[in-house]
Amino acid sequence: MYRGRFAPSPTGPLHFGSLVAALASYLDARAHGGEWLVRMEDVDRPREMPGAADAILADLEFFGFQWDGPVMYQSQRTDAYREALEQLKAADAVYPCGCSRKEIEGDQYPGTCSHGLPPGKVARAWRVRGEGDFVVLRADGCCAYQLAVVVDDAAQCITDVVRGADLLDSTPRQNHLQRLLGYPLPRYRHVPVVLAADGQKLSKQTGAAALDRGRAGSLLWEALEFREPGAPPELKSAPLADVWSWALRRY
Repeated sequence: MYRGRFAPSPTGPLHFGSLVAALASYLDARAHGGEWLVRMEDVDRPREMPGAADAILADLEFFGFQWDGPVMYQSQRTDAYREALEQLKAADAVYPCGCSRKEIEGDQYPGTCSHGLPPGKVARAWRVRGEGDFVVLRADGCCAYQLAVVVDDAAQCITDVVRGADLLDSTPRQNHLQRLLGYPLPRYRHVPVVLAADGQKLSKQTGAAALDRGRAGSLLWEALEFREPGAPPELKSAPLADVWSWALRRY
């Protein structure tokens, strides 16, 4: 049974890039006769915008997305993440790290603490061995993205992940954790991301505009065109339901 998911972070409203990502995942699930779940990745509480989670769900519903089953919230799953971390500790697959961000140059961790904390350092975070020794428990006590995603995908029996190409580098890290924890490996597909005028990924951090509900039909058409050109031009001014009807027949 195909099970896909869309997992936004409530750090701001949905924007056009979010719409493209959700659409790619949703259509792939429906084309395979599968289920499509929504998960709110609100584990990073310091970056969460009040009310954003409810606004995201309301926008998805307004734009015609229909998800299967209840929404999962990462903020309610701390115990599951801790349990996974303890499993990694028992297997000696992780180690405490006392390095600050200022001490690390670039994305690749040099392994300073991999054989024990150097004199004068105290544990700040936990890192997993292999695939770059990335953080699985942050210095602020929050479960890191990579571990939370892996635990949740396994809990929700996700078989297929369709997401932006900006997360391509995360896939081997998540596969590494899945193997360590004995989880099945979903199939991954990465789709192009929407870029802003300056060439950066369109995101909340780069000031992407919130979705305009007054242009729901035309925005969905534009998302279809971005995903795979070929949507009939006349659909751009058609009601939202007509755009969905064409998209679900086509894909």
